[in-house]
Amino acid sequence: MSRNVCWVKAARKEYLAFPQPVIDDIDASLFAAARGETTGSIKQMKHLGPGVYEIALRHRKDAYRAVYLTQIGNDIWVIHAFQKKSTSGIKTPQKEMDVIRERLKRLKEALSNG
Repeated sequence: MSRNVCWVKAARKEYLAFPQPVIDDIDASLFAAARGETTGSIKQMKHLGPGVYEIALRHRKDAYRAVYLTQIGNDIWVIHAFQKKSTSGIKTPQKEMDVIRERLKRLKEALSNG
């Protein structure tokens, strides 16, 4: 069974600003996830709760991320996409974590009321 890939509007806009090879790789990972498969670039973000995953990619010397949620309905929801600026460590910057948490909260509210 394949699921639909849905986008938070702001995440889609952020994602479309990525270089085309990054978009292609993220698309491949999202469509694999929609089929219930995983790729090496997908990891669970356990500290955000069940069903929250991050696609982490490197392109040239830059790092790109897309965060999606699988626990709401039958769809996969992409909630954030960003270029990781930090050169130290693999930790997601606090500013990006704040955006992810806020979008998770708003998406869950919107879908439970709809």
